[in-house]
Amino acid sequence: MKKYQFYTADVFTDRIFGGNPLAVLPHATGLKTQQMQQIAAEFNYSETVFVLPPQTPGGTRQLRIFTPTTELPFAGHPTVGTAYILGLIGEILLNEPEIIVIFEEGVGPVPVTIRSQQGKPLYTELTAAKLPEFSDETPSIRELASILGLDPQDLRKDDYSPQIVSCGLPFLFIGLDNRQTLRRIQFNRDRWQQILGNNWANCIYVFCFDPERPGSHLRSRMFAPSMGIMEDPATGSAATALGGYLARRDSLNDGKLHWRVEQGFEMGRPSILEITTQKQAGNITEIRVGGQSVLVSEGSIQIPDSSHNN
Repeated sequence: MKKYQFYTADVFTDRIFGGNPLAVLPHATGLKTQQMQQIAAEFNYSETVFVLPPQTPGGTRQLRIFTPTTELPFAGHPTVGTAYILGLIGEILLNEPEIIVIFEEGVGPVPVTIRSQQGKPLYTELTAAKLPEFSDETPSIRELASILGLDPQDLRKDDYSPQIVSCGLPFLFIGLDNRQTLRRIQFNRDRWQQILGNNWANCIYVFCFDPERPGSHLRSRMFAPSMGIMEDPATGSAATALGGYLARRDSLNDGKLHWRVEQGFEMGRPSILEITTQKQAGNITEIRVGGQSVLVSEGSIQIPDSSHNN
């Protein structure tokens, strides 16, 4: 048996029991892929991160990110949450008020900014490794409404009609008119399986411009059964793609756009995600997503030798 240290944090929140839970193993060298998947299933959080030494001269750490059922090439709350944990426990030296680290992920190198005070991380923000890709090959409004347990007239058919956007992970964005409709969603997994189960973009992100808190711009919910996540309280990778979805529809030609997104409120885990998109000559040139995190727990997990794990 070998012990591996772990930390858990709530990400995209400033208080415990909000945001999206995350488990981080800061010294994961020696673990095999199968063991990582088993550990992620044991924690049963939306994601668990295994931190390894960098594989490139410019990298700070390599991250492998697992849901309870699969490995992901990129995910937002694990990226910003891991930066927070590594800074908090001294694995990353926070000797300046703002530093940039590079995490090597399946999608490529992901820059993360860590803002700190007196050596303690306050805010972490990723920069998307890939600029958004768009696709309008979505199911019909009627089919999407049936997945959400809503009427077709509940879904927007204007500029904020359904579209697929990916910044490393594809999400199907669906706009609604208000948060009362967002709250009424009754996700139908059977219909999801029939219509989207085998689609390359089968994670559904539903949003409206009707937030609850002052200073927020949107309210959202995200459903990803294919990842073993029926609903996610805070989804950084989706927020990254949302920055592309929204910026494409904004008339600003040059400059910076910013949105504050509420997610997880219907789950009792309020989360706040900050999105910043830069445009130049009408083109999206950069997307950043950030937020706060809080430490929840730390401990060790005992892993059998691989010879006993087959």
